[in-house]
This record gives sequence, C-alpha cells and structure tokens, in this order.
Amino acid sequence: MSGFAFDPSILAFLDDLSANNNRTWFEENKQRFKTDVQGQLVAIVEALAPKLADISPHIIADPRPNGKTIFRIYRDVRFSKDKRPYKEHAACHFRHASEQDVHGPGFYFHIDREGIVLGAGVWAPPSDDLRAIRQHIVDQPKAWAALKAENGLGILLDGFEADRLKTAPRGFPKDHEHVEDLKRKSFVVSQRLPREAVTGPDLIDSVAKAYCSCAPANAFICTALGLPF
Repeated sequence: MSGFAFDPSILAFLDDLSANNNRTWFEENKQRFKTDVQGQLVAIVEALAPKLADISPHIIADPRPNGKTIFRIYRDVRFSKDKRPYKEHAACHFRHASEQDVHGPGFYFHIDREGIVLGAGVWAPPSDDLRAIRQHIVDQPKAWAALKAENGLGILLDGFEADRLKTAPRGFPKDHEHVEDLKRKSFVVSQRLPREAVTGPDLIDSVAKAYCSCAPANAFICTALGLPF
C-alpha cells in the first residue's frame, strides 16, 4: 500500500470543522467524520503498520478507531479558556508496546488544514523517565552529540518549541556540554509536510522515510528507559 493517499474529503471536513466548531454542526456531520476522517485514519494506520514493524517490532499500530493509536476528536475543555469542543486536526500516536499513554516514546502523525506534522520521541514524560533520559545524556555525551548530528536531528529537535527549565535540573551539572538539552521537558523531533502531500501518491513512503530518520532518537530514549527497540 505504498501508493496510499488520503482522499481530499478529509481536508474538506477539517476546513468545514474549522468554520463550524460546535456540537450542532458536528452531530449533523457525524457520518462524514466517521467516513472521511476516522475511516481514512484507520486506512493509514494499516498502511503504515508494516513500515513501522520494519523500524521496530515494539511499536504498536492499532487501527481500531477507539484503540491505542488513533486519537479522539473531542477536546478536553474543562480547564481551558478555549471552549471549542473539537480538535481541528486528526492524529495518531504509534506508541511503544510497554507504554500505556501518549507520554511514552513513539511516533506521531497529525493532519490539519495546512498539511501533516510528523514527530518522534517522548512528550512530557513522567519525572522518573525524564530524569533517566537526562542521566543517559550525561552518561553518553558523545552518543547524544552523534545522534543530534545524524540526519539533521539536532535541527528538528531545536525546531520543537517545548518548555524548558531556566537552569540545569537539580542534580545535574550546570556546566555540562549538553546542559541546554538537559533543560528540556520533552525530547521530540518534528517536521511538517505541506498540504499537497496529504493527497500525494508518495505519502506512505515519505512518512516511513521520516520515521526511519527519527528512529535513532527513539532508540536512544528507549535505551535510557530500559526498553527494547
């Protein structure tokens, strides 16, 4: 299925949702959502599954609409000033088999009105995991430097605007050569594909190539966490 491409209907739905982000409109268009969004996400998860298996046998690609990979469209607005009830993007997280939620290492896929966002790594991990990753950087500074130099991962990592500590985390040297990375609260590399890539015939190959280039980042993180990759 390397020739898989989204039907333009998924972009049309996201365009319409952006202009009508309310429950009445969504209920009237729920069948469109199930067909044009959920159905197509199921298809791309199935198409990417063998590509991900080639990268790592420990990454889950669960095509069920309400399984471990495909995110729900509903926003949690309980503590947000933004009360729009629905996300204006559709997303998947191909997580490590050992992890129970999105805060473990994995690969990210996100489609919105502008195109596609791809990511890899770990976002806002628990404190113990974050400390383990930081310690692995301290213990393996050359390996971390080589990782950042490989396939432009350093540029992709620095392009992700995640929160950082203002100073070195407690218990870590302030003068460490990678102190700016030790300040990170997330370790994510990300890149964007343009809107025309959504319906392009080379989509799966482009995503697989991007994930392969980011795989060393997940491998480093998994080693830090004592996980197989």
